[in-house]
Amino acid sequence: MAVPWSRCWRSSTGASVLLDWCCGFSRRAFTHATSAGRRTDGSTAATQVLFWQGPVYNFNKPITIARHRNRCLYTTPQVCCSIRSDAKLKDPFSLAQKDLQNLYEDIKKQLLVSKAELKALCDYYFDGKGKAFRPMIVILMARACNVHSNKEGVLLPAQRSIAMISEMIHTASLVHDDVIDDSDTRRGKNTINKVWGERKAILAGDFILSAASMALARIGNNTVVSVLSQVVEDLVRGEFMQLGSKENENERFKHYLEKTFKKTASLIANSCKAVSILVNSDPEVHEIAYQYGRNVGIAFQLVDDILDFTSSANLLGKPSAADLKLGLATGPVLFACQQFPELHAMIMRRFSSDGDVDRAWQYVLKSDGVEQTNYLAQHYCQEAIQQISRLRPSTERDALIQLTELVLRRDK
Repeated sequence: MAVPWSRCWRSSTGASVLLDWCCGFSRRAFTHATSAGRRTDGSTAATQVLFWQGPVYNFNKPITIARHRNRCLYTTPQVCCSIRSDAKLKDPFSLAQKDLQNLYEDIKKQLLVSKAELKALCDYYFDGKGKAFRPMIVILMARACNVHSNKEGVLLPAQRSIAMISEMIHTASLVHDDVIDDSDTRRGKNTINKVWGERKAILAGDFILSAASMALARIGNNTVVSVLSQVVEDLVRGEFMQLGSKENENERFKHYLEKTFKKTASLIANSCKAVSILVNSDPEVHEIAYQYGRNVGIAFQLVDDILDFTSSANLLGKPSAADLKLGLATGPVLFACQQFPELHAMIMRRFSSDGDVDRAWQYVLKSDGVEQTNYLAQHYCQEAIQQISRLRPSTERDALIQLTELVLRRDK
């Protein structure tokens, strides 16, 4: 039987650092309580962490929005949608579909080149078969911020451009990731580096990124340019962080979450912030948009790390256990290490010895690492809801709330 989500992390060593990072909160919101945990093979008495000793957030109940001092924010206390709400809300993807029409065609127009082979390389992943998850969030956030700012939700051309740019930056990072990881498949088909080779793949990723930079410059807003430029820096720093590991468990959890933010969540967070800047001058609104994107982005990656252990290769569009084979210790492994200390040595040698991947896989499945990572993703989604609920009610705001449930429930 699953432990209550409010009692999820059971390591006194990793928890304090984890909580500092979790949703951007400091430890003032949490209380540590030591108790004897259940024992499994290789585990010892454990420390439980009780979250939110003030109001206890229950995923089966609606969330009450507290008053906020800023008059520009939505301050009337009322109940908003919860992750498990049965309310009939419009599907976020359907709601953004009209604004995302011809998105990939518009991206291809940004990639116009005379050389046929380079064009084929750049168009390879812009075939319309992607989820367009990031542009969808950006569109919904833009409209939610517009409604909040009394703009009647009308999408600005520059806001749609940011949605397009976010997909271009994301795709360029995928092309480079596949080269670094020597991946064979992506989205159910051969990777660019396997079809055209590593050198041309790197050049294609660079070209897509340069085209995104040109599109960003055409928006003509220096603040927006600065915000989205941070994404590129974070992607590079996150990739370097992924190449290393930490001996100390405290540092290891912090390293993992910071890397997750830089490689995945920074793009979503800063894209959401950028569209809010275009329509509202209030820094608190910018922070709401940023924190929603940050928390949803981290939750998205945590679920992705779970799926590496629970989903089949056919559903994922890439081999399962891919992270272990790359030497990466993700959330499920780090939590499993608390119950199976044997994993520590494997993590430090990046699962490079014969049999390491298979043994680590079995340890994760025997532990509650997947369960605990899922609890962590839930907590990030809960904070995303708390943030976006501070905006004025709108169909788009409610869709962003519903999106947190889709993030947690996705299977690919």
